[in-house]
Amino acid sequence: MVSKRSLSKSEEDKESLTEDASKARKPPLCKKTKKSYVHNEVEENDSVFVQLLKTSGIILKTGESQNQLAVDQVVFQKKLFQTLRKHPSYPQIIEEFVSGLESYIEDQDCFRNCLLSCERLQDEEASTGTPYSKSLIKLLLGIDVLQPAVIKTLFEKLPEFLFENRNGDGISMPRLILSQLKWLDRVVDSKDLTTKIMQLVSIAPLPLQHDFITSLPEILGDSQHADVGKELSDLLMENTALTVPILDVLSSLQLDPKLLSKVRQLVMAKLSAVKLEDLPVIIRFILRAITATDAVQVISELREQLDLQHCVLPSQLQASQSKLKSKGRISSSGNQESSDQDCVILLFDVIKSAVRYEKTISEAWIKAIENIASVSDHKIFDMVMLLIIYSTNTQTKKYTERVLRSKIRSGCIQEQLLQSTFCTHSLVLKDVCPSILSLAQSLLHSLEQSINSFGSLLYKHAFKFFDAYCKQEVVGALVTHICSGNDTEVDTALDVVLDLVVLNLAAMRLNAVFVKGILDYLDNLSPQQIRKLFYILSTLAFSKEQAASNHIQDDMHLVIRKQLSSTVLRYKLIGIIGAVTMVGIMASDSGSSSVTQRKADLSNEEYTQVTSLLQLVHSCSEQSPQASALYYDEFANLIQGGKVAPKALEWAGQTILTNFQDAFVVDSCVVPEGDYPFPVKALYGLEEYSSQDGIVINLLPLLFSQDFAKDGGRMTSHKSGQKLVSPLCLASYFRLLRLCVEKQHGGNLEEIDGLLDCPIFLTDLEPGEKLESMSVKEHSFMCSLIFLTLNWFREIVNAFCQQTSPEMKGKVLTRLKHIIKLQGILEKYLAVTPDYVPPLANFDLETLDATPHTSTAISAKTRVIGKKGGRKRKADGSKPSSPDTLSKEDTSECDPTPSDRSQPEKEFTKKEEEKTSVLLQNYSAFFRELDIEVFSILHCGLVTKFILDTEMHTEATEVVQLEPPELLFLLEDLAQKLENMLTPAAKRVPFFKSKGSWNIGFSHLHQRSAQEIAHCIVQLLTPMCNHLENIHNYFQCLAGENHGVVDGPGTKVQEYQIMSSCYQRLLQIFYGLFAWRGFFQPENHNLLNSALEVLASRLKQREHDQPMEELLSQSFHYLQNFHHNIPSFQCAIYLIRLLMVISEKSAAPTQRKEKIASLAKQFLCRVWPSEEKGRNSTFNDQLHGLLCIYLEHTDSVLKAIEEIAGVGVPELINSAKDASSSTFPTLNRHTFVIFFRVTMAELEKTVKGLQAGTAADPQQIHEEKLLYWNMAVRDFSILLNLIKVFDSHPVLHVCLKYGRLFVEAFLKQCMPLLDFSFRKHREDVLSLLETFQLDTRLLHHLCGHSKIHQDMRLTKHVPLLKKTLELLVYRVEAMLIVNNCREAFWLGNLKNRDLQGEEIMSQNSQESTADESEDDTSSQVSKSKAKEEEEDEASDEGKEQDSDESDDDSD
Repeated sequence: MVSKRSLSKSEEDKESLTEDASKARKPPLCKKTKKSYVHNEVEENDSVFVQLLKTSGIILKTGESQNQLAVDQVVFQKKLFQTLRKHPSYPQIIEEFVSGLESYIEDQDCFRNCLLSCERLQDEEASTGTPYSKSLIKLLLGIDVLQPAVIKTLFEKLPEFLFENRNGDGISMPRLILSQLKWLDRVVDSKDLTTKIMQLVSIAPLPLQHDFITSLPEILGDSQHADVGKELSDLLMENTALTVPILDVLSSLQLDPKLLSKVRQLVMAKLSAVKLEDLPVIIRFILRAITATDAVQVISELREQLDLQHCVLPSQLQASQSKLKSKGRISSSGNQESSDQDCVILLFDVIKSAVRYEKTISEAWIKAIENIASVSDHKIFDMVMLLIIYSTNTQTKKYTERVLRSKIRSGCIQEQLLQSTFCTHSLVLKDVCPSILSLAQSLLHSLEQSINSFGSLLYKHAFKFFDAYCKQEVVGALVTHICSGNDTEVDTALDVVLDLVVLNLAAMRLNAVFVKGILDYLDNLSPQQIRKLFYILSTLAFSKEQAASNHIQDDMHLVIRKQLSSTVLRYKLIGIIGAVTMVGIMASDSGSSSVTQRKADLSNEEYTQVTSLLQLVHSCSEQSPQASALYYDEFANLIQGGKVAPKALEWAGQTILTNFQDAFVVDSCVVPEGDYPFPVKALYGLEEYSSQDGIVINLLPLLFSQDFAKDGGRMTSHKSGQKLVSPLCLASYFRLLRLCVEKQHGGNLEEIDGLLDCPIFLTDLEPGEKLESMSVKEHSFMCSLIFLTLNWFREIVNAFCQQTSPEMKGKVLTRLKHIIKLQGILEKYLAVTPDYVPPLANFDLETLDATPHTSTAISAKTRVIGKKGGRKRKADGSKPSSPDTLSKEDTSECDPTPSDRSQPEKEFTKKEEEKTSVLLQNYSAFFRELDIEVFSILHCGLVTKFILDTEMHTEATEVVQLEPPELLFLLEDLAQKLENMLTPAAKRVPFFKSKGSWNIGFSHLHQRSAQEIAHCIVQLLTPMCNHLENIHNYFQCLAGENHGVVDGPGTKVQEYQIMSSCYQRLLQIFYGLFAWRGFFQPENHNLLNSALEVLASRLKQREHDQPMEELLSQSFHYLQNFHHNIPSFQCAIYLIRLLMVISEKSAAPTQRKEKIASLAKQFLCRVWPSEEKGRNSTFNDQLHGLLCIYLEHTDSVLKAIEEIAGVGVPELINSAKDASSSTFPTLNRHTFVIFFRVTMAELEKTVKGLQAGTAADPQQIHEEKLLYWNMAVRDFSILLNLIKVFDSHPVLHVCLKYGRLFVEAFLKQCMPLLDFSFRKHREDVLSLLETFQLDTRLLHHLCGHSKIHQDMRLTKHVPLLKKTLELLVYRVEAMLIVNNCREAFWLGNLKNRDLQGEEIMSQNSQESTADESEDDTSSQVSKSKAKEEEEDEASDEGKEQDSDESDDDSD
């Protein structure tokens, strides 16, 4: 918008143009014509008016000729004024002059000439005066003595023209008359002029009313603004048609804020009925009328009143949006759509101007948006405003971004709203494109998934809706993110670029040169990121329109060949990933929506390109086992994704099968020849073969050739002259072979099912007595052999897990048993081979530097403390949701320790396993990854396997089932996968871990989305519920047999441990699934519904379309039933957390708070089997969490604290040294500090949340709060006095820290209550203060104790505490003074004492503190308080909290 003054100026310009037009219609006035016709045109009149004008320098003309000004305008006005003043008949001469003027202007042409500018004579053109000539009337109005009379004449004359049409020359006489009054140097009687104009406005027709009103600021003086403003506001109420001109004028006048507020309210009420073209002026007025006090309220009303029809483009305009964008901004009076678009743009220009220059408005607007609570109340207009304010007002950028992040986090601003915003207002937002990209960049840096995703959406929509320049900026910004080195940022940016390639391939190809630049930064990218990058580049290079992409193809080939031929392994691996990814694009039909729907197979040229590139990769990688294995894995992933054309797949299948057989398979009749250190045997065969027709995997000879017979790293056999393939590639090559066969035969693996049965050339693996006599090299060889065998079996399980025949299922289960057995054997070898590094199994770049943590791999005796019987499988010693809890080993098959009696045999087991136990978890990077499909084995119950004779007749049947060790093996792996995929990255990866370490061994998993993994887990819920119920029944029967004691004397330790671990893993998986944040996204609601239906159906038959609340209730009830006979504390923790996440998804989670609190208390009051309570840091953390859950969910925190401190702790004090409380068996001398810390923290948190109230509250409220504080102070006293018994450092530290916080809460929340309760409840208040006085005295003693012992960890809290105690002294005194009880207060010296009350003599003369007492004669109550040094800000305490936590746990 422009100001009205400039509008008026433009109107004058228009009038001057009109005048020029009228002059153009006159005969040309050259000098000669002027002189020739001058005597014919001069007004011949002897009137005083004409003569005086002529004397002063103006010659009046008749007809259409302009009046002539012979002198300068100022000279004319001066001459005329002096002539009038010196005239003998002054002041009557003025009346005669004006009378002559009135007579003269009776003629309309003469009147018009007087209103039009005068013509300056030729000889006056060099005058130094004004560059333009005023009209005669304007010159007369500049003379003070004539002005009132001339104005009166004009207003008398004006009504004659009000209802007349324009003259033939297009001049409007009313406008011309009014223009004479504008910009006068001085108005003699401004009040009279105002009155006349307003009278004129009231009678004029609407079009002229509009003009008269908009002219007011140029006519009136400042003194008349208030009167005019009042009259205009009255007129606004009478005539809404004049709203726009009136508001335009009011914005330009200096008015009283109250009047503006009144007008603003009136306008706001009518806002919804305003036309779109009037809206900019109205909004400008409203924003200018805002004051700091009412800004938020006004803008909140404004955003509510602004209906979407004003801010969203009309439907027909949206259809023409693309035309407007392509042709630029078109403005034509004949185009209504364009006019509406201009109005919308103008409206936002007005708003931009307001928020740019008025910080009050911008902050209020953000506040108004921040205050919107409901998701549905957020409008497109709000989103546009946030982006506009962010871009235009630099002072509020941080505030805007903070509000936006909060809205995204809470789900108020969703993808649909953002898309509608860009779709509707793309032309408005295009102007702030740089700021939108800046905001997107900031959001993309966030670790929060929702905010990160929103930043990516900003980039996508900016690319989609903005012009080519903005598209280029978007791609440039994304490339910067990709090269930043931040994993989360890189992943998100690559996903955005990938989406943009799909969204608009043609536009992305224009910017391909930017994307290509990322190839220079491949060192910083992970394998998965490199795959994405090469996928993007390959898509750009090999899409249909290849003519424009040839240069990209050339660069791709160049880069890949250069990397493949590199001698640096890392670059070679990058080249392999890039080449295979490029093959995936080249060998698939990029024009088809689905890769499987091909219109034709590869052409001969394409086929040749694909095969030659694959052969190049093969030849470049065959010298390096790691490179070969990576090539096989990458190619296998490509085939698994269904991205290879049948022709190329057929070629690959034939080649792979032949090569695999040549490299790894030998006939069983062929006896390995060579000088092997161990006897070679064919082991782990599942079928009895004759010596002629069987096959064997040739593992040990290949490994021997590599490890013992290699020279300089070259693996060649001079006998055969054939290049040997490294056994390192066995599992990878088999995976590739299996997927080829699977794709070619629709999942049928009969062609290679012999590999499931066939044995392996190994040696006797059981270490026995020979273990200690073997050399280090032999130890390493045996370890490598077992690792390779394990990985072969894992890939076998991956391959055949989905086969449907019972025969196959039975064999797969047998292979699982073999894995368990081999892991047990491997542990024994690893225990005596500490510096051993296994052969790689995952060949991504992330594993290049992966080595086992050898310092932690060997389990010393300290490693098994806290784990029953020394078993490492039980995860009591690990935190929940921590990868360290997930150990893969199980020795149930190889170490069957009999244990019919509990204690002596447990001790024996512990001693044995201390010698041999290792954590296989530390070697997880060296095991092949299990596919997610493997967990379909969980569906297995009993499998009947038929044993056939040589004539294929059934010789015998064998029943195979999924045993607990195999179940635990699967559940541990599944729990790892779930945690890796569904746990937020910010929570699971500590900052000090090496890049990518968390992702080693999950490369196949990461090719799926979190939604897919969650869907897979939901599909497994039914079998997992079966296993959970079976395990629960096992423990229930066990408790029944042992008369309620779960681990009674008849318990088999090994079986108990495995079942307990299975129970824990199942609950952990359930918790990981339901705690997934993705369930809050609308697209995953159906998945959550399906998961809950599975749980609910376990209680009663499934019903369709049950409401979510009903499903949550039934699921909660089902899971709650498992709390009986929970075998371990870890299981209890997972169960209660699982119930909490189920409850949180309910619309009314408070309904189940009591049940959770009751369950938590039951767990605290249960005797847990064989837990070394308090000596295990993980148990302590879990106990801390359980206590917090109990106190947060119980309905009365104070009663719960009193029960713990008043019942449980005294029982502990009176018990034996190693005993525990009978009420709370989890409370013993080791766990006391945890109970103490949690109860103190919750007590402080509870009282801090209690509001003090006011004196106006009902009496009953005062009494309730006083009673509440009495209970709180009593609990505080009980807890505080425990330091006399438990005086360890962590306990004292908790007292100092939370004692001060409690006193601060007492000061802020309780003392105001005592102020107005003292008179009516005198005894209660004094009793409360008496109790609290004893507590503060004990705190003072604690300060003295800390100083005596000179413990810096404690003394740093002393100044803060003493200042708080001093503040309390004076606050109590103030309360007594307010209640006219000053005499009850006195100060004295408080002696320094230790915790036992003994006086500290050494400090008697050095320190003195204040002792205050309140002594009421009737109650004989005395109070004393301590005072000490000054305290810094309370926020200092927050800085100490983190460092203090370690102190708390140290004892």
